[in-house]
Amino acid sequence: MAAVSRGKSNWENASARSKARKANLIDSTQMRQLVMQEPDAIASSIAEMGYRPEMDLYADRLSGADLVEAALNHNLDRDLQQVLGFCQGHLKDLVSIYVERYDYQKAKTALRAIRSGVSDEMLSSQVLAEENQANTKWLELVRNSSTLSEAVSALAGTKFGKAVTSVEDSDNLMELEDSLDRQYYRDATEKLRAGGISHPQLLRYLRIEIDHRNVINLFRAIKQGLPSEERNRLMLDAGYALNSTNLRQAAEAETEEALIEILRRAQNFEDTGFDDALAEVREKGTLDPIVSILSKQRINLLNRMATMHPLTAFPVINYVERKACEVANLRMIIRGRAAGLSDEVIEAHLKI
Repeated sequence: MAAVSRGKSNWENASARSKARKANLIDSTQMRQLVMQEPDAIASSIAEMGYRPEMDLYADRLSGADLVEAALNHNLDRDLQQVLGFCQGHLKDLVSIYVERYDYQKAKTALRAIRSGVSDEMLSSQVLAEENQANTKWLELVRNSSTLSEAVSALAGTKFGKAVTSVEDSDNLMELEDSLDRQYYRDATEKLRAGGISHPQLLRYLRIEIDHRNVINLFRAIKQGLPSEERNRLMLDAGYALNSTNLRQAAEAETEEALIEILRRAQNFEDTGFDDALAEVREKGTLDPIVSILSKQRINLLNRMATMHPLTAFPVINYVERKACEVANLRMIIRGRAAGLSDEVIEAHLKI
């Protein structure tokens, strides 16, 4: 359990700074304009939209989509550290709980790199760029681990150790990633229930995130034809609307329609738009419409909570989430353009 930070929280100052940063993010109109540009023009536009320092940092050795993606990742890591830097006291504890998810993402990236056996050159230049200090410990892990089992042993003494060492088959990447996800949400929800750092509204938001991850996993499992026992193992605990009984019933659903009916019987589950989304799933053959509707629900909820509770952690966390969405959107645009995807396909994947 993390100790509570000493010192007074700066709610007003951090809220104002976060709102100012959020106002400077790339809006939906600008995103759609980027989609219509050619890759070289997109890179130039992204640089002028606030990513110039990172683009210049990598320009000597990278180009095209690789350059943009490295710059985007570096910028996000730097931004997260700046946000934590201007938060104080209890507020910093709360924001740290949310931001910690990005450290878990780094752990999963490192494990994937080990599993795929990427070359040292590609590792340090693209996957975990060495110019980014946030990647240093992960570069060391990958360079010193030739197998996932070795990486698990190396992580044993860290905050990730409990998660990765609990997996029976240490060479199973999917199970390692699932265990890391469980560990993050378990630790985060436990901290938010603790007396010194409790925050019921943020706890509720994280529990809704858990619900949404479970829903996506259930739809994906049905699409892949996984048996109900395996679907049950995919579920994360401590959701908001979906309790253990709901999840067990949902894991036994054999069709998408049956799954939606079970979800609708769960108290507090928001099912608006699911019928239309399911129709799109069948038309397009992808789960993106389901992912999109859940993502929009969380974005709307964060915006609402930041407005209703201006002197809490929500304005800061709302900015962090919107910044991460901006980076994900820009990455999708530049990679999609480089891969020759149509404007319609790229725009359909954007979180705007």
